[in-house]
Amino acid sequence: MVKTISSLQNPFIKQLIQLKEKSKLRKKTGLFVIEGKRELSLAIKGNYSIETLYYYADLFSASEASSLEVYGIDVIEITKVVYEKIAHRETTEGIIAVAKAKDLGLKNLEFKSKTPLILVAEAPEKPGNIGALLRTADAANVDAIIISNPLTDLYNPNSIRSSVGGVFTVPIATGTTEEIINYLKQHNISIYAAILQESVMYDSIDFKKATAIVVGAESTGLSKEWRDASTAKIRIPMQGKIDSMNVSVAAGILIFEAKRQRKFN
Repeated sequence: MVKTISSLQNPFIKQLIQLKEKSKLRKKTGLFVIEGKRELSLAIKGNYSIETLYYYADLFSASEASSLEVYGIDVIEITKVVYEKIAHRETTEGIIAVAKAKDLGLKNLEFKSKTPLILVAEAPEKPGNIGALLRTADAANVDAIIISNPLTDLYNPNSIRSSVGGVFTVPIATGTTEEIINYLKQHNISIYAAILQESVMYDSIDFKKATAIVVGAESTGLSKEWRDASTAKIRIPMQGKIDSMNVSVAAGILIFEAKRQRKFN
C-alpha cells in the first residue's frame, strides 16, 4: 500500500520545507530537494541516492511513482494542499524528491581523459550563476567543474532549477582556493586565469593539454592567489563601453574555444 500524507503538519513535510529553505539543514543532514521529472531522471542517471518521492496523483500517476520503487525509493502520495505548499514552481510536474548529497571533495574526482578540460569558478555569488555555469559545463561536456570558496551550496533549489539538472550531469568538486591550486598543480593541469590585466588573447593559448579555465565573480574578478598561480592570464576582447560580462557567458566563450581546438572531443 502506498502511503498518503494529507497534513501540512506532518514531520516529513515540515522537514522537506526546511530542506528547501535552509542551507544549514542541508549540510547537517546531507539531504536536499529535487523537483521535476527531468531533474529526477538526471539525478538517478547520475547515481544519486533518492530517499523519498512525494507525488501528487493528478499530475503524476501512481503507476509512474510505483515504477521508481525499483531504485529503492520510498514512494509517498500527497494531497493537493500539501503539493501546493511544497512545490516551488508550477512546472514541478507533480513530483518532489528528497535525495542524498554527494561528497564533493577533490579526492573524488576521476578523469577518463589524460588531458582533462576543467572549468573552475571562484566564489560565484548567486545560485543562478552557479546554475548557468553548470549548464555551460554540461553543454561543453567538460571533464569537471570545480567551485572555489563557494558562497552558496550547490544543492540550493535555485541552483538546481537554473542548472536544469546540470548539477547531476557534470562531475563536481568544491574546495578552498589553496586546495584547488595544489590539486591542479599536483596533477600537472595548466591554469588559465580569465582576467584583463597583463593578459594575452584567449585564442592564443593551446588548450589541448590538461587545462583548467578559471573565472571569477562578476563583482570582484579573480583573487590574487589565482592570478599568481596561473600558467597564463587570458582575456576576451571587450569592444563595448562595459569592461565585464556575465560569468557564465565568459566561461562559455573560453570553454568552447578549448573544445574547438580539441575538435570537440
